[in-house]
Amino acid sequence: MEFEKKGIRFFLALPDVISLLNLSFGFLAILVAFNGNVNLSSVLIIISIVFDSIDGWVARKIGRNDEYDFGKNIDSLSDVVSFGIAPGVLLYSIGNSHPPEISLFVPIVSLFMVICGVLRLTRFNVICNKVDYDGFIGLPIPTIAILLSTFVLSGFFNIYICLVLMIVTGLLMISNVKYPKFDNIKIISFGALLILLIIIFYLLNLAGLNIFATILFALTVIYVVINFIKALN
Repeated sequence: MEFEKKGIRFFLALPDVISLLNLSFGFLAILVAFNGNVNLSSVLIIISIVFDSIDGWVARKIGRNDEYDFGKNIDSLSDVVSFGIAPGVLLYSIGNSHPPEISLFVPIVSLFMVICGVLRLTRFNVICNKVDYDGFIGLPIPTIAILLSTFVLSGFFNIYICLVLMIVTGLLMISNVKYPKFDNIKIISFGALLILLIIIFYLLNLAGLNIFATILFALTVIYVVINFIKALN
């Protein structure tokens, strides 16, 4: 590669800017979680998911020719921050307000989530062009972020259930269970609407049960469980 073609401007494209927005909101979610605002941290993680959902779509729409896989790598690195580290820190922050026996166990689960996320994304980068399957091998990493964030916002959060859920989804991320992509525009639109309503619900400072977060949490659990059961048959 010629020296003048090593500058960032040579690699960076619009989808990468969107990936960096994903990373940026994930980083903000980390800062907010450290300050103890777990609800805002959850909302910021959900916003990160929105940007992660559209960077690939934008890349396809503009017909990007990513010869050096710059986009794939920046997307994965952003996902590590937003859907690995940010949920891990969020869980750690939540655990600090619970009894000592829980607060000692929470950092271990948080680290486990991050490690599984890194392993999941690294494997994806290695096999994505070598496997004849138009879907995901192992649970996609945004799923664990959706589950934790919507569970926190739902209004019926339980630390014990959450820890079990994070361990199970962490294991599923590094498993060989196949999970399909969502290509149906109606499903994608419904998911986007739910996310918008979750954010509006939070901004309006409505107390109690967040019905939209609860719905998205339930649908995500169904997605995880149904495809796991299919893999067993």
